[in-house]
Amino acid sequence: MDSELVEFETGTRPATDLTDTIRRYCATRGDGLCHVFVPHATAGLAVIELGSGSEDDLDRFLDRLVPRDDRYVHRHGSAGHGADHLIPAIVSPSLALPVKAGDVLLGTWQSVVLVDTNDDNPRRQVRLSFLGDR
Repeated sequence: MDSELVEFETGTRPATDLTDTIRRYCATRGDGLCHVFVPHATAGLAVIELGSGSEDDLDRFLDRLVPRDDRYVHRHGSAGHGADHLIPAIVSPSLALPVKAGDVLLGTWQSVVLVDTNDDNPRRQVRLSFLGDR
């Protein structure tokens, strides 16, 4: 299995597009599975359509599910940081993508995004691993 750690700046966006990075990583690897993992307690991964307002919809959806206020027992960091720690419970920190001849087999409108509501840590790592059909 090949594996690589990649860093991303998320800033204050709830969704950071990883698709091109994943496609480049898989381009020369043939057939297999690309496993994507976020080694953080406050981030997850999703496959969604981008550029159609979905990013704003995702942000509002997460705010409704896990409001950023003082209701959480986990309270270190900025206001509402306890909500950030619930993100991996509803947005998985890992996913597996099929790859054929180096091409990630996503649907026409699908993109892979890092979902990160934690403004306290704008630098994130993502582990890409490839398991080929040797």
